[in-house]
Amino acid sequence: MREENPYTNKTKSVAVIVAHPDDETLWAGGTILFHPQWNWTIISLCRAADADRAPKFFKALQLYGAQGVMGDMDDGPEQTPLPDEAVENQVLALLPVQHYDLVITHHPKGEYTRHLRHEEVSAAVIRLWQQGRISTGELWVFAYEDGLKSYFPEAIPEATIYHVLDKEIWQKKYEVITQTYGFRTDSWEAATTPQAESFWCFNNSVEAHQWLNNLPVEL
Repeated sequence: MREENPYTNKTKSVAVIVAHPDDETLWAGGTILFHPQWNWTIISLCRAADADRAPKFFKALQLYGAQGVMGDMDDGPEQTPLPDEAVENQVLALLPVQHYDLVITHHPKGEYTRHLRHEEVSAAVIRLWQQGRISTGELWVFAYEDGLKSYFPEAIPEATIYHVLDKEIWQKKYEVITQTYGFRTDSWEAATTPQAESFWCFNNSVEAHQWLNNLPVEL
């Protein structure tokens, strides 16, 4: 654990905003499990109409002691880009209006090479925070990379927060992926399930927005 701040016992109101059911577990499940005293709201922007994944998402929320909701934003395999406004409106339609101590979401470059919806969700959340349309004291974005598909996504040790999960916490996280979500033990999801979690952290919306704008543009 690099920072003391994220792992204090203080109760927090936390929103996790992700593209898909299971993203909350893959990239932040250990953090959620580590903090049962926090008030968790988990939003998945896609797959509300998915008869397989949607019920599993809500079972995962029960295990986490979290509240949450799903949207049905386009998630076709062709990954057609969505207008910024459409993604922002979906976030605002799903996220309960209140002040959060912390919001957690995707990295603007995603967690692996590559999924456009992850990238779009991250950028939308950062813009909405900068515009004052999301109220939070802090923003964490997932910090993972896969060496351009040369290995499974790994937590970045140099990120603001880098936390190696206790064995028991990781095992619970792995069981959410394999038992609650039902991914086979030889699936990409099961093999990916990180044993460490990391985040880039911001407590200033202007700084986060400038960081977003200065990231290299994907070709």
